[in-house]
Amino acid sequence: MSFSLHFSVRRDRVACTALAAAAMLAACVTPPAAEPRAMRAEPPATTAEAPPAVAVEAPSAVTVEPPPAAGAVAPPEAAAAATPAASAPEPPEPAASAPSQSPAEASLPERFAAWVGAFRASAAVAGIDDPTLQAAFDDVLYLPRVIELDRAQPEFTRTVWDYIDLVVSPQRVARGRDKLQQVRIPAAIAAARYGVPPSILVAIWGIETNYGDFTGTTPTIDALSTLGFDGRREAWARNELMAALKILQSGDIPRAQMIGSWAGAMGQTQFLPSTFLAYAVDADGDGHRDIWGSAADVLASTANHLVGSGWRTGEPWGAEVRLPAGFDVGRADGQTRQSSAQWAAEGVRGAGGAPLPELAEAALALPAGARGPAFLLGPNFRAILGYNNSLNYALAVSLLAQRIDGGAGVQASWPRDLAPLSRTQVRDLQAALSTAGFDSGGVDGVAGPATREALRRFQRSIGVPADGYPTLELLQRLQAP
Repeated sequence: MSFSLHFSVRRDRVACTALAAAAMLAACVTPPAAEPRAMRAEPPATTAEAPPAVAVEAPSAVTVEPPPAAGAVAPPEAAAAATPAASAPEPPEPAASAPSQSPAEASLPERFAAWVGAFRASAAVAGIDDPTLQAAFDDVLYLPRVIELDRAQPEFTRTVWDYIDLVVSPQRVARGRDKLQQVRIPAAIAAARYGVPPSILVAIWGIETNYGDFTGTTPTIDALSTLGFDGRREAWARNELMAALKILQSGDIPRAQMIGSWAGAMGQTQFLPSTFLAYAVDADGDGHRDIWGSAADVLASTANHLVGSGWRTGEPWGAEVRLPAGFDVGRADGQTRQSSAQWAAEGVRGAGGAPLPELAEAALALPAGARGPAFLLGPNFRAILGYNNSLNYALAVSLLAQRIDGGAGVQASWPRDLAPLSRTQVRDLQAALSTAGFDSGGVDGVAGPATREALRRFQRSIGVPADGYPTLELLQRLQAP
């Protein structure tokens, strides 16, 4: 039998809500969590040491609350139910000679309560006051759905052109133009203060939350407490949870309104708590940095983030370009940087023959390989990568902003006949590259920079354009006897 559950931890109790196919539960027990898996790219980890363990008394009773919201994930059941806790007798006192319960034998709610208690103590030592700790943790919930999403690794990935089609759709472009008119005054103020064009700010807003329509419904404290307790990314989650407590203590937002994504990103442009502390701005002067409900604060905070990531006033993000015949596409790796004048001297031209924008440190990129469009990317593109370190994301923001401003979309054709490799196929590609003597940096199913560079070296060895783009044909060539 399986059931859905959330755990609510107070100082003096642990509440477990359960939805069972049979009886309601008087105790919720689940096997110890599995060892955390290795992660390809950890978020920044805190250097703070783990706090000392804090004893947490076992609850005298476990109360059964109403079923959780729809969509909760049902973990395996590990113990049968008895009677509802409301009518259950107090458990007998253990015999004096009974051995103490080991951590591995403790129930999931007890272990979550212990983790929260330990973190709560460390937060108090770090200067978080008691009213903030009470508001944050007296009713903190363990959310199994968060763990499921954190563990999810989809087998199939979306191509860059499918992603661009989705997030830079005609409907989003049209709505972005309308939204820019609606927020033109705070957007213009932010642009004047930080030097970031309003269209870039609105594009980030549109892609992150569809202009504020979908900011998430998960309580940030619950999400980060769950991730910290789970342990796969504990150092990162502890750092973000401490930052969230500082936000609560500052009075910027009450706990009930601090909501966002399952991974802890908050507000209309999805700041993590540590990002909020670094870049959030009270632009409307009401005494609160409100990235949930104030357009002025949202836009100014987003602009401040980009400036902190290296945004240069007056420079474009880059441009779509056309490469000359015979150009070494291996140099279009996103890393080789030189001025746009130097690229122009090599025959690189703007799409349609336009001159290249003036950029001092520009790199070429082929997000879909040699058969797809080429782009010249400047420092401001890299500032957008500082917001979200994904080439596809930064390109989508740049193109959406360009379209909102009335510019053209992508001119060259995407190679839509190329099917993306599955995660399993990428693992096979990485293993085959390493076997052939081209170190791919590990086998994780993600075609990151190390894998693409290894693929370029292999492509050069067989005399084909070294664009580093993984295809089924290259995988088959690597696997051929």
